Amino acid sequence: MSVDFEGQREGERVIFLFRRHILTAWKGMMFVFVMVMLGAVPVLLWPESGWAFWMGFGCMAVGMLGWGYAYMLWHFSVYVVTNERIRQIAQKGMFKKSVVDLGLEKIQSVSYEVPGVLGGIFGYGTLLVQTTVGDLVVSNVKKPEKVYNKLQNAMKEVEKSKT
Repeated sequence: MSVDFEGQREGERVIFLFRRHILTAWKGMMFVFVMVMLGAVPVLLWPESGWAFWMGFGCMAVGMLGWGYAYMLWHFSVYVVTNERIRQIAQKGMFKKSVVDLGLEKIQSVSYEVPGVLGGIFGYGTLLVQTTVGDLVVSNVKKPEKVYNKLQNAMKEVEKSKT
């Protein structure tokens, strides 16, 4: 995979990227729904009024901006797995982000869990990475079994390169 990221070391190569399931942006989806419903009320009550149309349009536009913000937070929050580490990049707001690095050699075990019927239907789960310095819990991961298998393979590569 030929992906470069800020802070990448010389000789470090990206194995894969993963992020949380898009359903983690549910607050943005709910905001759009509420704003569209609020905008529909004046249009339904006063259908011939011009201001009601613009009020509905404005509510819908604000709802779409809210969804855009939630989508941006989801899209720019990503986990990068390289041949040396896992880098968690979490977008916290328009201009704030947090970055955490975890060396692959420090990982003791990896496990995942699919939480019931909805997790199975929508294809999300929780990934638990246990390390010597603490645990990394990533909830609502898209296709956790696939991420788990890829992470296991990356850990095997690190073991092989040590010997």
